[in-house]
Amino acid sequence: MGAAMRRIQAGSALSAFGLGFTVPYLYVYVAQVRDLGAGTAGVVLAVFAMAALLVLPFSGRAIDRRGPVPVLLAASLLAALGSLGMGVASSVPAAVGSAALLGAGTAVMQPALATMIVWSSTPTTRTRSFAWQFFLQNLGLGVGGLIGGQLVDVSRPGSFLLLFSVQSAMFLVLAGIVLTVRMPGSAVLPGARPAGGNGGGVRALLRHKAMVQLCVLGFVLFFACYGQFESGLAAYGTEAAGIAPSTLGVALAANTAVIVAAQFLVLKFVERRKRTRVIAAVGLIWTVAWLCAGYAGLGHGSQAMATAAFVSTYALFGLGEAMLSPTVAPLVADLAPESMVGTYNSAFALVKQLALAVGPAVGGPMGASLHGPYIVTFVLFSLGITFLAVRLGRRLTPVQNQPALAVKASRVVAQHQPAKEPAAA
Repeated sequence: MGAAMRRIQAGSALSAFGLGFTVPYLYVYVAQVRDLGAGTAGVVLAVFAMAALLVLPFSGRAIDRRGPVPVLLAASLLAALGSLGMGVASSVPAAVGSAALLGAGTAVMQPALATMIVWSSTPTTRTRSFAWQFFLQNLGLGVGGLIGGQLVDVSRPGSFLLLFSVQSAMFLVLAGIVLTVRMPGSAVLPGARPAGGNGGGVRALLRHKAMVQLCVLGFVLFFACYGQFESGLAAYGTEAAGIAPSTLGVALAANTAVIVAAQFLVLKFVERRKRTRVIAAVGLIWTVAWLCAGYAGLGHGSQAMATAAFVSTYALFGLGEAMLSPTVAPLVADLAPESMVGTYNSAFALVKQLALAVGPAVGGPMGASLHGPYIVTFVLFSLGITFLAVRLGRRLTPVQNQPALAVKASRVVAQHQPAKEPAAA
């Protein structure tokens, strides 16, 4: 891992650490600590998500035109300002405005960081680089949430100001680290990316059928997993399975523990196989996860068995996430033309954000009241992941689906040089 990549990964982890400090407590802070009410807290969370949806369609073009570093600097400063504003917000307009700045800034960070990783990696290291990013971000979120939980006190608004100040400082540290990074050009895997000129934009992306199919697949992935973690699945666990609220924390801890333990164990498995087959396997693993959740809430076992099954659901989700992190993001990069890496990363981030917005809206009410249909729906969505992954595999070139093939081929060519003709007598 080069010096530039180490700095990018460190900045990414620290920004995730800062987010972990406040995101779990945002609702409680607005509704109870600032005494602005549950309705205002809901509006703040909605604005946080909507701001991301509004800025992501424009961020990709800015990254491609200006480069990822200036865009990431602007996003970091915007998020730092929003975080500080949230820490001192005592009125509805101040809270809503700060949420908009914070949501917009943190959303643009994703595709900018992804583009920096693409530009600072080679085809042989890109898979491992994205795996490291996912691992460090989850570790940062988990540690940040753990420390934030020890510092927070609902009776002391000053404790929340401390949390938001730490978060703001982490964004500023990210900006400082980014200023020290010297960006190389983007290394291209031979035969992996289509050629691209100065033109392009959203229309060019929509004409790229493989990328469109990957975006559809991405929406289903995020909708069926991340969009249910803290909404539908949590509601289902407490209502149908009788899970104690404290057990939800244990389940999330099991999810993080599996990611941390399995990330680099599954990396060699992933690197040697076709990407779409790995994604198809994730669909089957998540199908088993939803069946475990079904047993927890709809079976007739003991409460201990129901709790174990419910925690297993989150653990299996973590295994799938560890397999996806070195697979999907590098595939987006390899599908993107040279001049549109930022646009492709931003488009995929927008798809993720849409899934995270729609997922709780659909899954929350179903998980709370329609227990059987909820499980059946997401078992079908998980099987849909497998179907869509197999279908996407037919659109990809062999090198896009399995970059190791090109690396092996280049080594064979290098090792088997054609023999020179003997000199004439």
